[in-house]
Amino acid sequence: MFGDLLRRLTAPDPEPMPDTDARMALTALLVRLAKSDGDYAVEEIRRIDRIIATRYGLNPVEAAKLRADAERLEHDAPDTVRFTRAIKAAVPYEDRAGVIEALWEVVLADGVRDDEEDALLRMVAPMLGISDQDSALARQRIEDRRS
Repeated sequence: MFGDLLRRLTAPDPEPMPDTDARMALTALLVRLAKSDGDYAVEEIRRIDRIIATRYGLNPVEAAKLRADAERLEHDAPDTVRFTRAIKAAVPYEDRAGVIEALWEVVLADGVRDDEEDALLRMVAPMLGISDQDSALARQRIEDRRS
């Protein structure tokens, strides 16, 4: 399963991915972001599970399984660009702000904004076609919901 998905992610000119592959790519990107500071905190894992359960209509067990599969994919994937390319192809522009909000939710889940997580998110946002300003607005929306 992962071998085929990795081949599609690393193809020089990939075709649009099926929804299940794009779902896996987004979940793997959430995992990569959470791990980027070297501390894959329980709060971040719980937040990822909640995000994907809500986004994809999964029960807690299904969400945890998707996350566990995405953890394996994230470990084996060569770079972040592959994930963003798959997401950008599968998610309409008007819905990508929601992707950035989900990424900010993971960054802020443990209550600490680490430089590594910030740097990765600053790199990922433009790859998804989202400006720094729109990413900052998404972060503010998440911070406002948390307070």
